[in-house]
Amino acid sequence: MRRVELRREQVFRGDVLLVNAAHPLQGEAPRRLAPPSGAFPDILMENRAAALLAACVAAAGGAGRIRPVSGWRSRAEQQKLWDDSMAEHGEAFTRSYVARPGCSEHETGLAIDLGKTGGALDFIRPAFPYDGACGAFRRLAAGYGFIERYQKGKETLTGIAAEPWHFRYVGAPHALLLLQNGLCLEEYADFLRTGPKSCTLPGGRAARVFYIPCEGATALAELPDGCCQLSGDNVGGLIATVWGE
Repeated sequence: MRRVELRREQVFRGDVLLVNAAHPLQGEAPRRLAPPSGAFPDILMENRAAALLAACVAAAGGAGRIRPVSGWRSRAEQQKLWDDSMAEHGEAFTRSYVARPGCSEHETGLAIDLGKTGGALDFIRPAFPYDGACGAFRRLAAGYGFIERYQKGKETLTGIAAEPWHFRYVGAPHALLLLQNGLCLEEYADFLRTGPKSCTLPGGRAARVFYIPCEGATALAELPDGCCQLSGDNVGGLIATVWGE
C-alpha cells in the first residue's frame, strides 16, 4: 500500500463526474476529442469514449443502422440549444429534455445522443428503439463503459425526463455496477460509501471500486501498489478503481 495526498481540484476531473443542475461543471472539462463515426466527423467525444462507442456499435451490428446525433457541445452551443428550445417548445419541455448551460453532460465530451438511421431526425429526442441493432447496443453498452443515463423511474433524481437515446461513458466497472444494482449516477457515490464493491468485466478481468472523501483542500488515501485509477465525482470525493488480473 502507498499513502497518496489527493487535492480538492481532482474532485472535479475524471470519467465518473456527476453533472446535473445541482452539480455544474467546474471549468472546461473536455480533453482530446475525436469522432466516434467517420461518417459524422463533426460529432465529437472524448477520444477514449469515442473509440469504445465505435467498438460497441460495431459489436452490436450497428454499422449503418445507428448514428451519432449529438456529442460534445461547447458552453455556447449548449446555451443556444437551451435558448432555441425555450423559444420553440417552452419552459416545461426544455427543463425536461435540455440541461442548463454549465450543467450538461454534453459539455464533458463523455455523453452521446444516438439515433436509428433513416427517417426524420429529431435532434432533441432522436428515435432509439429497444429492438434490432439499437437493442443489441443497449445489451452490450455497459461492458464498453456506457450507461443509459436518464432512465424511466429515476426522473426525480436526475431532474431530466427519460431519454432512451442518451448514453454516458463512465468506464466498464462503474457501468456494470450501476446496471447490476439498478442505480442512476446520482445514487452511485452513496452506494460506494457503504463499502468497496467488486465486479468482473467481460473477458474475466476483475475490478474493485471504492470511495475516498475529499471535502477539504487535501485528503490522504491508502492506495494499493498495483494499477489504480481515480476519478472525481464532482461533489465531495473521488472514486478509485483497482484492477486485478
